[in-house]
Amino acid sequence: MTKHIIHTPLAPQAIGTYSQAVKVGRTVYLSGQIPLVPATMTLVTGDINAQITQVFENLKAVAHAAGGELSDIVKLNVFLTDLAHFPIVNEIMGRYFHEPYPARAAIGVAALPKGVGVEMDGIMELPLQEYSYSMPPEDYLV
Repeated sequence: MTKHIIHTPLAPQAIGTYSQAVKVGRTVYLSGQIPLVPATMTLVTGDINAQITQVFENLKAVAHAAGGELSDIVKLNVFLTDLAHFPIVNEIMGRYFHEPYPARAAIGVAALPKGVGVEMDGIMELPLQEYSYSMPPEDYLV
């Protein structure tokens, strides 16, 4: 098994002993993102709409760095300190995802890093690369 570490300056730098994402084969494991602004590493505070939007933007940046899109996410975990914000997550998620939607869990938690109201992580499956070689497709499957 070969692990490829994914890193981009367009998402918040890791604030602990972890990577932004890890790719194994075509599967990418996206670490939890909180509403940190990558350029300044400052938190989006207050308005939960702005926090949720920043988290999706951070996930999108890591997905792109791994060679994918948010639409390649197959499982999304949403952690909320207040489950009353769940409808807001649904509304904002609809701006970033279209059917078919990923599998998802929404988990109510007592607290999150840096006192934020939302954190999300996910699993992404990258599409098969298309090649223009003259070999039949089965010859370039590993």
